[in-house]
Amino acid sequence: MNEPRTSIPGVTMGVEEEFLLLDARSARPVPRAGDVLADAGALPGRAEGATFQPELHRSQVEAATGRCTTADALRAQLVDDRRRLATAAAGRDAMLVSAGTPVLDGPPPGITDEARFARIADAYATVMTEYQACGCHVHVAVPDEEAAVGVVNHLRPWLPTLLALTVNSPFHRGRDTGCASWRMVQQLGFPGSGVPPRFDSAAAHRDEVARLVDCGSLVDPEMSFWLARPSPRLPTVELRVADALTTAEEAVFHAVLARAAVRTALLAVTAGVRPPAVRDQVAAAAVWAAARHGIGGSLVDPVREARAPAAVLLRRLLEWIEPALRAAGDAAVVHEGIANLVRRGAGADRQRRAAVGGPRAVAFALARRTAEPSAEHVREESR
Repeated sequence: MNEPRTSIPGVTMGVEEEFLLLDARSARPVPRAGDVLADAGALPGRAEGATFQPELHRSQVEAATGRCTTADALRAQLVDDRRRLATAAAGRDAMLVSAGTPVLDGPPPGITDEARFARIADAYATVMTEYQACGCHVHVAVPDEEAAVGVVNHLRPWLPTLLALTVNSPFHRGRDTGCASWRMVQQLGFPGSGVPPRFDSAAAHRDEVARLVDCGSLVDPEMSFWLARPSPRLPTVELRVADALTTAEEAVFHAVLARAAVRTALLAVTAGVRPPAVRDQVAAAAVWAAARHGIGGSLVDPVREARAPAAVLLRRLLEWIEPALRAAGDAAVVHEGIANLVRRGAGADRQRRAAVGGPRAVAFALARRTAEPSAEHVREESR
């Protein structure tokens, strides 16, 4: 991504969406990623810089947008990518589904035939081979690695709240786990997960990642599961907090929230403002509460070190980023997204409502909403 311009609308963002491939009849994961990616990649007319990629499991695919400076441009790319992948999946008797975890279990889909994926599977054994989890990752441009580390320090208190807004994985092996984000519960079992530590410099961050690689906890420097980090490949801050979100409109909502948070944090870093103190164990408790309850229960305020209603933490987050949202022209997108959350709940809530028809009904509902990811669809669903 390019370096941001001086005005907020020029700060570039991009989104990586991971998707599941489910059999069109059984709604169980199927290993058809290679064929689907080949078919989708052959369709002409993709946006510049946008890519399709394999994921760890053969039942997963990833779409990455190019650089975007506006919510409208990002929405157009997300909608186009989803339609291309859904069309390719349908041609292979499969469904494209955007959710944090599969609703139903199936035979192991196998690991994608790439050397790095093989090393990852070997390092983490069954913990990884059963981890068919999908996320929505947002990249926001920053000037350099030093700025990225400072930004992440300021983001630390807000990461659990961003998770609570984007929970979309309540089911595992056909059963309700009681958690709003089972993906995050699974992810917390890996080293280098959750809210990242506070680092005083880019060098300190690199040293810690290298130490974890030397210890065998991470396969390589790109392997950490921290919910926000300086990207190891791009001049960006990468937020990896959200479950894969059912509709493109939800992904846009999350992305502009993330961009406003990064921009607000970057201004604080530039002004020499110290980040709030957040103890690691309290941060871990806050992530757990968000994964367990989503926006429907009591969360943890990592700064005040006490329980707090989700609505209170959301209000504080919006107050913090409101100037950046207004300057970027994203306030309306976020306010509509909040209104939809109030009316319909998060993705986990909607999955549970669909479950009255059984677990297969949840998977088919997710597939329909993934393949028709327009703002009009979201508004229609909320009526």
